[in-house]
Amino acid sequence: MQHRYPEGAGLGFRRELISELEAGVPDAIRFFELAPENWIRMGGRSAKQLRTFTERHPFVCHGLSLNLGGLRPLDIELVTAVGAFMREHGIGLYTEHLSWCGDDGLLYDLFPIPCTGEAVRHTAARIRQVQDMLGRRIAIENASYYVAPPGAELSEAGFIRAVLEEADCDLHLDVNNVYVNSRNHGFDALAFIRELPLERVVYMHMAGHYVEPDGLVIDTHGAEVIDPVWALFEQVCRLTGPKPTCLERDFNIPPLAELVEEVARISATLARAGSATKELAHV
Repeated sequence: MQHRYPEGAGLGFRRELISELEAGVPDAIRFFELAPENWIRMGGRSAKQLRTFTERHPFVCHGLSLNLGGLRPLDIELVTAVGAFMREHGIGLYTEHLSWCGDDGLLYDLFPIPCTGEAVRHTAARIRQVQDMLGRRIAIENASYYVAPPGAELSEAGFIRAVLEEADCDLHLDVNNVYVNSRNHGFDALAFIRELPLERVVYMHMAGHYVEPDGLVIDTHGAEVIDPVWALFEQVCRLTGPKPTCLERDFNIPPLAELVEEVARISATLARAGSATKELAHV
């Protein structure tokens, strides 16, 4: 199947939504995103259901367990399986987190990488290895974190830039993650984003979060996107131009109609950014 790449606004492909989506995919949803780890070994009815959607709609693979910043050897079997899955379903884009998630086994969480030169070289080498195996560029997502690793030699934005440049890969910009980190660690979200290599942005995420009673912001993907994150997304789109953007909703999943309202808002924001870009081009 020919590889297809996302455009416009998309939605995370959740099993809880399949029955509603089978009745008809709303026009606002231009693509879907899935975690390949949850589908590559799936057979039977679930595999057939997925195939009916990938034949008709673009999909993005967003990995959860590649452990790019970890010390264990890269999971070659997983990378090979992801590549085969992408070819089978015509998926053109694969993204992963700039984090580590494995030690003796999978830790089922995404932990921050120390912002050091050694970590830049280590992580970039693993990204290049994945790209070589897949025969394509991948995009790396900025992660949320709650405790900063010690020994930093670079700022977080500087670390992200250094990894992407050394690996020669693309950036998956998660706007909510930047907002969450800015609240928890006390920095200006837009100023942080301006320090990133925005010319490498090929994909974005929007999501909701939860605020603990003590003020800690947790990246849950379990609530509606809040107004400050929408405002930040609007500003980001002015800087990057319209990039395909997915709404993440992994918990407390509401009826499809409610999610479509948020997807449509993403689409409208991207359209405004596109119009502004065209106007500037004619100035």
